[in-house]
Amino acid sequence: MLDYPTSNITINATMFTQSSFSFLHELEHNNNREWFKANQDRYENTVRTPALMFIEAMQPHIQGLSPRLTAVAKKVGGSLMRPQRDSRFSKDKTPYKTNVGIQFRHFQGKDVHAPGLYIHIANDSCFVGAGVWHPDSKSLNKIRTCIDENPKAYLKAISQLSEAGFTMAGDSLIRPPKGFDKTHPLLDELKRKDFIAVKEISAKQVTSSNFEQFCNEQFTECQRLMHYLCFALELDY
Repeated sequence: MLDYPTSNITINATMFTQSSFSFLHELEHNNNREWFKANQDRYENTVRTPALMFIEAMQPHIQGLSPRLTAVAKKVGGSLMRPQRDSRFSKDKTPYKTNVGIQFRHFQGKDVHAPGLYIHIANDSCFVGAGVWHPDSKSLNKIRTCIDENPKAYLKAISQLSEAGFTMAGDSLIRPPKGFDKTHPLLDELKRKDFIAVKEISAKQVTSSNFEQFCNEQFTECQRLMHYLCFALELDY
């Protein structure tokens, strides 16, 4: 069950609405702790509560895709990513994210770098995604080795994603990775530092009454990639 008191939820609380996008838009132009504190109730009612409701609605879908994926509707430590930015190593010192990030990650992963399914909601871009973002060097080498040794299954996975409207995204090396043939037919794939598939979606889809069903359909298209990446990382799926 959700871990917030029902007294904090207005009777009009629903899942994502235009009010969710309006709050994020205003936050972008008032990204400071004083404004956020003064508008904390709006954040709770238009962003965090809808996000937690959405995560709870997605639980049976996520478990149906894989019992190894988690869908945890908690304010802290669950599938909803925190609103605070980590600005320690960034020139941008604004304290808050202007997007909603939700990750249904593999239970054996401890952070955002674990294999998982992702939803990004923002005024400038909304998308669904799947895969592994910024894996450590050991995990990255495992994925590259798997592609080298099992290319057909990987190609089938990305072909299915392409047909469903997904594209592979993320960072890539400029030069071939060490230990791999410079003339490898899948060199561009081996140069990837992220193995994530993304598909742009609209704000209208985010605010629709069947958004969780829509997301389930999109994530189903990503199953072959998720199976492949977990196999490469020696994780059950």
